[in-house]
Amino acid sequence: MKIMSGNSNLPLARAIAAYLEVPLTDASVRRFADEEIFIEIHENVRGEDVFIVQSTSYPANDNLMELLIGIDALRRASAKRITAVVPYFGYARQDRKPGPRTPISAKLVANLITEAGADRVLAVDLHAGQIQGFFDIPTDNLYGAPTMAADIQTRYGGEDLMVVSPDVGGVVRARSLAKRLDNAPLAIVDKRRDRPGESEVMNIIGDVKGRSCILIDDIVDSGGTLCNAAQALLDQGAKSVAAYITHGVLSGAAVARVNSSALKELVITDTIKATDAALDSDRIRVLTIAPMLGEAIRRIADESSVSSLFD
Repeated sequence: MKIMSGNSNLPLARAIAAYLEVPLTDASVRRFADEEIFIEIHENVRGEDVFIVQSTSYPANDNLMELLIGIDALRRASAKRITAVVPYFGYARQDRKPGPRTPISAKLVANLITEAGADRVLAVDLHAGQIQGFFDIPTDNLYGAPTMAADIQTRYGGEDLMVVSPDVGGVVRARSLAKRLDNAPLAIVDKRRDRPGESEVMNIIGDVKGRSCILIDDIVDSGGTLCNAAQALLDQGAKSVAAYITHGVLSGAAVARVNSSALKELVITDTIKATDAALDSDRIRVLTIAPMLGEAIRRIADESSVSSLFD
């Protein structure tokens, strides 16, 4: 097999290559004066099983184009099979029509990746499960829960834990983590906004008094809802609140918001390359998922089971 990387998350790609004990494929990504992207592969990939690692995080459009052009370069270089490894799948939040005359951009991006020449896709914690069905090629959706559960057991194993979903839509994800934590109890944050422009009213479904709460979600963007949920849990008597989020988008003032919040800590994975501000924060910690992705890549190359990783 060969591992190739775009520029969106080189540290993760290098960690995956180190886990698999294979060198990263020698390739260069350059830009013309007008920011047009050009990719050149400097070694033979003919007949190879190639995995191209590229999150479509900020800047989303540039990183998406790098992925598409990289896939096209591999296809024209006669790679036997091309797997797009997309740890963070951008545009995933546009998975349905929220109103009339709006796009379903997640489906469009799936079509672009397929038409560029990818033979299969490997992603982590897709925002919505139905996105797997947007692809007309085999798609594996890995889960961050096992990595998170191991870290929670290490750091909070002796405490009275309660897993909390920050909204009703995340209950399935929260229940999955709770099962891995010896069937820890579950609570839900019910957010309501009566009128546009008014602040959200947060009701907690479940008794969190005296418990160490673990908020679980797939994406943290601005961080506002997460920080408000943490404060609401503490107001209801929670002992402490930590958040475990797979994709740390952390746009705008998100890091400053987390630093000044009631959160004990925010734990994110390295599906998205952490910013300097996030790395400098004493409230934010990064877990690596390189071993999980590396093992999944090995199993795909060996034609063995990927789903058994999560049994």
